[in-house]
Amino acid sequence: MSLDQPAETGKSSLVKFINSKNVVPYVLISPFLVSFLLLTVYPAVQGVIMSFQKVLPGQVTFVGLSNYNRIFNPTFLKALTNTSVYVVLTVIILTVLPMLFATILNSKIVRLKTLFRASLFMPALASTIVAGMVFRLMFGETDTAVANQLLNWFGIDSVDWRFNAWSGMFLMVVLCVWRWLGVNILYFLAALQNVPVELYEAAEVDGATIWQKFRHVTLPFLKPVTVFVVTISIINGFRVFEESFVFWEAGSPGNIGLTVVGYIYQQGIQQNDMGFGAAIGVILMLIIFVISFIQLMLTGAFKRGDQS
Repeated sequence: MSLDQPAETGKSSLVKFINSKNVVPYVLISPFLVSFLLLTVYPAVQGVIMSFQKVLPGQVTFVGLSNYNRIFNPTFLKALTNTSVYVVLTVIILTVLPMLFATILNSKIVRLKTLFRASLFMPALASTIVAGMVFRLMFGETDTAVANQLLNWFGIDSVDWRFNAWSGMFLMVVLCVWRWLGVNILYFLAALQNVPVELYEAAEVDGATIWQKFRHVTLPFLKPVTVFVVTISIINGFRVFEESFVFWEAGSPGNIGLTVVGYIYQQGIQQNDMGFGAAIGVILMLIIFVISFIQLMLTGAFKRGDQS
């Protein structure tokens, strides 16, 4: 009996330690912490290390800053320009339109709100590749394509959608907006539920117009979710790849659809230059970090609640 007692005491002590208030929070977050370290931090560190190497099958050679010296070439600058234009367009569209549509859907004049909210999330569930193939057929180069038929109906000549710079960017932006517009609308709809009805009633008593109520009542309550939507739109915009790949899997003419991530894929996977691809990835990571940090600083996201 005395031999079993120390084992039972040690077991009970371990249970008490695990169930203590200081340990339980760390136990609960440990699955996320482990997955974050293994799936995010470790690959990022390995990517940084690889950016200083020349990686060949069975052979790894340290090359210092050689990969970084090759980055700022005309092809990379073209990819960065395309990606930047894409980011600006998608951020503006995926912030302004969802905000307006959410305000309209939240008003009393709209019926079947539950049906609309459920349907808005459906495009996000679709595969980008599958949806992109549908868009590719709709915006084909022939006169029988849906988009060209509509243009011809209005007396406008057919467009070679995938072979012009402006129309190529249009295709990528439209595909992105189609997929994420409904999700962002739901974000804004959730934020609108926190706006007190009494504020609108008080504004109506004071004779405020619809625009004045939107500007002075709605917008201040939408600021946190607006900052969130802009931030994820910037990050997702710089990470764009599928929207480009689905239209020009073998490469776009004149690199009109080349993005930074597409350039990483082109150099790292297709050209088997993993070190150079990793270096481009590190530069892209720094660009996303700097722009996101500046955006959060300008919007006051780092201020405390009583200072905003």
